[in-house]
Amino acid sequence: MGRYVFKLPDVGEGTAEAEIVAWHVAIGDHVQEDQNLVDVMTDKATVEMTSPVSGIVVSLNGNPGDMAAVGAALVELDVEGAGNAPVNGHAAKAAEKPAPAKSQAPAPKPVAKAEPQETKAPVAAKEETRSAVVARVPGTKPLASPSVRARAEELGIKLQFVPGTGPAGRISHADLDAYVTSGSASSTARSSGYAAREGVDEIKVIGLRRKIAEKMQGSKRRIPHFAYVEEIDMTELEALRAHLNASKQATQPKLTLLPFLMRALVKLLPQYPQINARFDDEAGVVHRHRAVHIGIATQTANGLIVPVVRHAESRDVWGNALEVARVASAARENKAAKDELSGSTITITSLGALGGLVTTPVINHPEVAIIGPNAIVERPVVRGGQIVVRKMMNLSSSFDHRVVDGYDAAEFIQKLKGLLEHPATLFMD
Repeated sequence: MGRYVFKLPDVGEGTAEAEIVAWHVAIGDHVQEDQNLVDVMTDKATVEMTSPVSGIVVSLNGNPGDMAAVGAALVELDVEGAGNAPVNGHAAKAAEKPAPAKSQAPAPKPVAKAEPQETKAPVAAKEETRSAVVARVPGTKPLASPSVRARAEELGIKLQFVPGTGPAGRISHADLDAYVTSGSASSTARSSGYAAREGVDEIKVIGLRRKIAEKMQGSKRRIPHFAYVEEIDMTELEALRAHLNASKQATQPKLTLLPFLMRALVKLLPQYPQINARFDDEAGVVHRHRAVHIGIATQTANGLIVPVVRHAESRDVWGNALEVARVASAARENKAAKDELSGSTITITSLGALGGLVTTPVINHPEVAIIGPNAIVERPVVRGGQIVVRKMMNLSSSFDHRVVDGYDAAEFIQKLKGLLEHPATLFMD
């Protein structure tokens, strides 16, 4: 047997360190070649680190949230053959004491053997203790999946009273069923069927969530936001969108509002170069861009990411629709390249699908403006002295007041409104 030390490789150009986001193995695990060991994050890219060899994990270096330098040892494995490192130092200590290391890992087999000791007393005196509850050690949080916890809340059951038969006392749905069948549930639930909720879950802010928090805090702290909201009659544009979707070719994507809003921006921004800009406030320089690189705020399983549609001015509505779908999909699947997540000159953020009247979006620093369309709803409005039903939308926006004056921001939004309310003008030069 030999020892193989897996070191953090260079996961990006110029990267000196990366954050440990999540371990996928534990001490004592048998690892196969190409198996995912750990997720690490640099900038906004999360990278899976796979094992180049097969072996048994004997040491993990670092916890989620810790920073690891490029070249630092992450995982040590016992392997067949010579390996790449001598069994000494920290690795030797791990090898000399394998049993304690395995007992600390959340490996199911070693822990599961201890289960009968926890449930032995209640089983031996099943009839006498049917209505009794057995509390865990104070401060010990019962192990259970989110679905088990949700079902326990519905049943009005406190999980600390439910014996678990899984690894490390983990409570399963079957354990809940057995607890309810035994009649013990009635002693922990109120007569109304509701139970008080107790406890506090401590969630360490790491990985992408930490990056988002730092980004939002920096944006709000550094940028004096100026918000502006206007309502827009979207009736004509919605009719055009429905017509184009009904007559589109099979190879063309379904059009949403976003490509039309992007078309309006690329047509209007040359008149307002101070809005299509990035402000280096440390150097005191505003970079006004001729190209329009539009950030599309995208919700992913890990949090908010802003992939970028580059050179939106060079595409028609169909082309922008395709590119939005592509970069958004890459962001959600954690496959977006670094240049697809940076360099935007203005951002669109939309919560319209969830409803809402108004938002006050946070500017994507170092940009100086962000546009936020809200829900499109039918409302009665007065037109020509008559009350008619129109499809109306509130358009929210925020601007960096250091770079964009209030008058210019309001004029910009009013002209944007004119383009969207008369969609034929979007395609007239």
